[in-house]
Amino acid sequence: MEKGQKQALAKKAYKIAYDYDLKYGCCPQCVLAAVQETVGGIDNTVIMAAHALSGGGGLAGAGTCGALAGGQLALGAHFGRGREENGFSSGRFFKSFQYSKELYDTFNERYNGHSCHDYQTEFTGKKWSFWNAEESKEFKCNLGDKCAVLTGEIAQWVVEKILNLR
Repeated sequence: MEKGQKQALAKKAYKIAYDYDLKYGCCPQCVLAAVQETVGGIDNTVIMAAHALSGGGGLAGAGTCGALAGGQLALGAHFGRGREENGFSSGRFFKSFQYSKELYDTFNERYNGHSCHDYQTEFTGKKWSFWNAEESKEFKCNLGDKCAVLTGEIAQWVVEKILNLR
């Protein structure tokens, strides 16, 4: 695949994740779905399992941003070790750790932290509770499409890594 085709695929991942986040929410699932639809390697059960990671894990806010966690899961699915009949694959699988840390560090530097609350505070000046229906609704009004943009950016970054564009 030529570099231009790879870049177009990465941009497509951005658009898919962005659109899904606006329409359905649940940023980790949106990142994984975008990776699945562009470069593959993501099983539907992984997308289902990622549902629990939304909003900083269980909508708690204090945990890792769901989009970041979804991106790390996608990197692990492509570069991590697998399960064998009698244990786990042998080897170092260093790229899984390396790329996951690069994504984490990029996010952490850009948004002054790694949690959903860190991201919320960066753009709205406060932390929100997704367990409170009124706060959740107000959060969506205050943040606009910023979560969708972030979700798209992470999906694009991950696809670029998978396609060796970064």
